[in-house]
Amino acid sequence: MTDIEIAVLSGDGIGPETVEATLTVTREVLARAGVAMQERWSAIGLAALEQVGTTFPEEALETARKADGTLLGAVSHLDYPSPESGGVNPSGTLRRELDLYANVRPARTYPGLATKIGEEFDLVIVRENTEGFYADRTMHVGTGEVMPTPDLALAHRKVTREGSMRIAREAFRIAATRRRKVTAVHKSNVLRVSDGLFLECVRQVAREHPDVEYEEELIDAMTALLIRRPADYDVIVTTNMFGDILSDEATELSGSLGLAASLNSGYQHAMAQAQHGSAPSLAGRDVANPSSLIGSMGMLLSWLGEKRGDDRLVAASRSIEVALRDTVADPSTRTADLGGELGGRAFTRAVLANLA
Repeated sequence: MTDIEIAVLSGDGIGPETVEATLTVTREVLARAGVAMQERWSAIGLAALEQVGTTFPEEALETARKADGTLLGAVSHLDYPSPESGGVNPSGTLRRELDLYANVRPARTYPGLATKIGEEFDLVIVRENTEGFYADRTMHVGTGEVMPTPDLALAHRKVTREGSMRIAREAFRIAATRRRKVTAVHKSNVLRVSDGLFLECVRQVAREHPDVEYEEELIDAMTALLIRRPADYDVIVTTNMFGDILSDEATELSGSLGLAASLNSGYQHAMAQAQHGSAPSLAGRDVANPSSLIGSMGMLLSWLGEKRGDDRLVAASRSIEVALRDTVADPSTRTADLGGELGGRAFTRAVLANLA
């Protein structure tokens, strides 16, 4: 009997190898937990373009829609042709079509792993995922970028009350399980209307949670403060583009972007996706660090476990988190981006050996 069904979309570049590493760990941890997983594979990306003329077939979207969760490998969307020629970004499309409004990106230091700043920290960036400046998420028809003349480009930013309220509520929900502090990051001194609406909504949610400390920072100041004193922050909530930038900065400070787990979630669906890109130059060389996607899958299992009240899935998520921590902590079991010598497959075997 199947307990969970996972849509598997392996992607481009290093996507397929990090997906395989992730499934290797997931299959083992779920088997130990007594959870039966059914994998539903669909071709996407450049392979699908060659086979069926589009990088994201409708069948792949339906597979993800019907599954309990989705595992998405990295995609080379910058190498895709125009949408008219079949080049559809699977990541953006899934976020929009499945209404994955929250992009949750933890960033933390690891025992024994030197950081860029020499300070320990543990924070979460909660990024609005369906609006903002992202051109594929701002219009019902067309994109949020237009070019009236060859010398004029315009971009539209979308910020709604509904989108701001729900991402704020998610941030405060997460903070209630951690150190009870939320920092809203914005640029309302310049973007007075759009970020003004965002802040109005976050402040309203903050008033509903008097037991959670609340503060605000301008985005330009926050990029500096995150480097200067990251340990001061617990949960950071912000709009789409600001969150994308800050999360890359935070995870690089923790040791490597290769460690950066990421979960896209909504009311009904969730998707595990590494924070990094497809790195085509590393593909097939067994040098990519699969930690990010493995950790993202752990977050997906936790989301499913909490949604269903299934302690087995929550425990499996915790096992993955601890195994990754212990593997990264040992200099002999690190990948090249962390100063080690292991390839992706050997690192995956080390994670398996560290599963509780």
